[in-house]
Amino acid sequence: MKKVSFVIMIACFVALYACKNAGSVSNNNDMENNGEVGLAEASDHETAPDNHKAEQPVSEALVRIITDHGNMTVKLYNETPQHRDNFLKLAKEGFYDSLLFHRVIRNFMIQGGDPDSKNARQGQPLGQGGPGYTIPAEIVPGLIHKKGALAAARLGDAMNPTKASSGSQFYLVQGRAYSEQEINMFEQQGHRFTPEQRAAYTTVGGTPHLDNEYTVFGEVIEGLEVIDAIAAVQTAPGDRPVKDVRMKMEVIQTHLDK
Repeated sequence: MKKVSFVIMIACFVALYACKNAGSVSNNNDMENNGEVGLAEASDHETAPDNHKAEQPVSEALVRIITDHGNMTVKLYNETPQHRDNFLKLAKEGFYDSLLFHRVIRNFMIQGGDPDSKNARQGQPLGQGGPGYTIPAEIVPGLIHKKGALAAARLGDAMNPTKASSGSQFYLVQGRAYSEQEINMFEQQGHRFTPEQRAAYTTVGGTPHLDNEYTVFGEVIEGLEVIDAIAAVQTAPGDRPVKDVRMKMEVIQTHLDK
């Protein structure tokens, strides 16, 4: 399996926050704090088959993520059906059970979903694994990286110009609250925010520099404090927690439930 490194340079975030520890969803340890996001995944880059049903969904899918730090309930967006259905499929199959949150950066995000993490030894580099396929990007402008957002990791633009997502690796946003002046500076760099999005980023917080670059396909609706607890754990070089943080998933409701 290939090992691929990746980078996506985000100039505005680098300029504003290069001195802050909140920079990447990547396993590239040399680039961890500079505003980049990505995934190193070993896969053949095949695209996941589009198996979602033709029926109109009548509810939102809900999945419980269970950890030693508490449980989180996430709802999956119907606006991103391929990511929704793939996440449900893997959760139902037990794919995520006993996997690690293998990359944790306080005030940024917690990342998991690498199958190689299940039996990983201490100090083993992680972030390369996946199910052997990618998912076409479903980037919806209204779905933002507010705190609690569930988004798909991916290879960088140089290797992945279509922004296709990893078949299994995901991250949950912690981020931080931004001032109105900071949001204005993002807009000067080309970002655009609705009043509701501004309110989210200046109160709950998040990682606005990631918007429109990665597929956001859900959000935590219960258990935001669990993200904070996991983000606060001690980490080793490479952002892997010193003490393993494992997950288990339970599907509470699918999008076709009545």
